[in-house]
Amino acid sequence: MNDPSPTTERGAERRARRSPKLPRRVRALGRGRDDGRRGVTAAARLDRRTKDLTKRLQPGDVAVIDHVDLDRVSAEALVSCEVGAVVNVAPSISGRYPNLGPQILVDAGIPLVDDVGPEIFVKLAEGDQVRVEDSSVFKGEDVVAKGTAQTPETVEAALVEAKAGLAHQLEAFVANTMEYVKRERDLLIDGVGVPDVETEIDGRHALIVVRGYHYREDIATLRPYIREYRPVLIGVDGGADALLEAGYRPDMIVGDMDSVSDDALTSGAEIVVHAYRDGRAPGLQRVHELGQEAVTFPATATSEDIAMLLADDKGATLIVAVGTHANMVEFLDKGRAGMASTFLTRLRVGSKLVDAKGVSRLYRSRISTWSLMFLVLGAFVAMTTAVFMSPVGDVLRPLLADRWHAFLFWLTGLFT
Repeated sequence: MNDPSPTTERGAERRARRSPKLPRRVRALGRGRDDGRRGVTAAARLDRRTKDLTKRLQPGDVAVIDHVDLDRVSAEALVSCEVGAVVNVAPSISGRYPNLGPQILVDAGIPLVDDVGPEIFVKLAEGDQVRVEDSSVFKGEDVVAKGTAQTPETVEAALVEAKAGLAHQLEAFVANTMEYVKRERDLLIDGVGVPDVETEIDGRHALIVVRGYHYREDIATLRPYIREYRPVLIGVDGGADALLEAGYRPDMIVGDMDSVSDDALTSGAEIVVHAYRDGRAPGLQRVHELGQEAVTFPATATSEDIAMLLADDKGATLIVAVGTHANMVEFLDKGRAGMASTFLTRLRVGSKLVDAKGVSRLYRSRISTWSLMFLVLGAFVAMTTAVFMSPVGDVLRPLLADRWHAFLFWLTGLFT
């Protein structure tokens, strides 16, 4: 038997490090239901928008999507829904850049079949029982689609090839950035167009939450920081629901309102609707239907960017970002030209912008748990000593002794 090459060993080690820690139940679902046949057999759920599909997926379902260059956030959402398999009409890795989604799916043990073609949306209906085996999708005994079954090895090879096209994507990204500068220079330089809000931000920290990369873990690590500094809590669309899930009420919700729940919109937070540059704001109608008031913020930037620009313009002394995009691959992984605004926004607010992971590493509570325990213990000893050394102690000592003997009598009766 041939020894594995060093390259293969290093690739396996990298995959092991990237593989998320998943519950045993998720790994079992990846093998599908036990119907005596190979592959994954389950109900098919279809939607051309992955974000909409994840709202109705049930554990074990087969997700049928149409998502070129599957991004990391969408893949993590599919994993959290505990899907049995993913069937993609389009290539999950087109080769334009090394996108992060397919690696997450295969590392989670979820079968991924790529490039099956759009006909599957005609041949299947919502809820149809299908079987995904190797590179084929069956309805009964009929093959309704056939594509490419992705494995950790094929995904890693595709990512290596995609890195070669990264320079071209970077050039396009820079060109989009220059176009954005021409359109939004007044907003970026002078803050022209930033609406007035009622939420008091001046002189406070602002915590901006996007339901993106590792947002749950980041919010959990920031609990001591939130408790001590009490920053303004700003949820970007679904980020408002993330705050509610963590037990916090958002002070402000910013976004186009397409992925935030009614519960969040009616939680009492101030609402800022992201509008197009010409003033059209499709999300405003939904807000009004819920009986809520809102202000609009017209800009061609992304919603997370206008939240940062708003916090900066209103005087936030520090902006802590949760779940936002932080590097070049993540910018490209968003998959749209509008991400050009992200780079320039970070240049504008960079002096006060901190990623949540940096805060959790640098921040430590001013009072440690041990110090607090010793403080409480010392106060208890001091109070007890003061009581027993005073005339009040002469009255309390017999009473406490009676209580103690009664407790011992009760405890002895439990074992006799």
